[in-house]
Amino acid sequence: MKCFSCPRKCGANRSICTGLCGEEDKLRIAKILHNFMWEEPPISRTKGSCAIFFSGCNLKCLYCQNHLISKGGKGKQYTIEEFIDLLKEIDKTDNETIEFITPTHFVSQILSALKIYKPKKPIVYNTSSYEFEAEIEKLAPYIDIFLPDFKYFDKDLSKELSMAGDYFEYASKAILKMCKLKPNIYKDDKLVQGVIIRHLVLPNHVKDSLKILEFIKKNIDDPVVSVMSQFTPAGILKDERKLTSLEYKIVLSKIKELGLKGFIQDLSSASENFIPDF
Repeated sequence: MKCFSCPRKCGANRSICTGLCGEEDKLRIAKILHNFMWEEPPISRTKGSCAIFFSGCNLKCLYCQNHLISKGGKGKQYTIEEFIDLLKEIDKTDNETIEFITPTHFVSQILSALKIYKPKKPIVYNTSSYEFEAEIEKLAPYIDIFLPDFKYFDKDLSKELSMAGDYFEYASKAILKMCKLKPNIYKDDKLVQGVIIRHLVLPNHVKDSLKILEFIKKNIDDPVVSVMSQFTPAGILKDERKLTSLEYKIVLSKIKELGLKGFIQDLSSASENFIPDF
């Protein structure tokens, strides 16, 4: 069956070859980390999340910190039945949530599993947001918290850095759909349903970050944002460097000006120590 599950529209028959995501039609997992405490407090909570890192990716970000799994072809393949068994086992652990990381290109397989077995633990869908609205609608009954990245506003920038000039077109619609379908609901100060919008501030591209924040404020009611400073040079981009304190202060000032609420990373997060060992 040809693959049309993401905006790449590569049309690959993943039963006989790989798509642009680098994956075949069988779900593949590169890493599973229990009690993962590196996410936002409503996701990690007190005992952490079971983070499931899927292999491959439908974006081609030049600065990807997880390139060993997004482009490196690492991981173990799972049948739908095996994935269901995995979810059942995780449900027995003390992890607070189950987090699907970079799952877009495996949406059909994930849905097949969740329709048979929906874990008792909240499901977090951690995505680049390069998604179809229709796929978000299909996922919504089974996902408790959406954790979307909102990477770019400018199409030339997204084309240059992630080979997806239409990123904003799809990501903005997908995120708006998530917010519409999953309004934020708290119970005992815990987010049990909702959306946390992530944005990684890139060195030299602060103006793009400001446009993203303005779009969020203008188009989403009561948004929760998570602004990140963790960009870590990998020697791939021209004149690559870490974010400066001045660049970050400009973004943080914009957050305050717009009255946005959420989470802010410390500049010390820009370290290889925060990249999982894949």
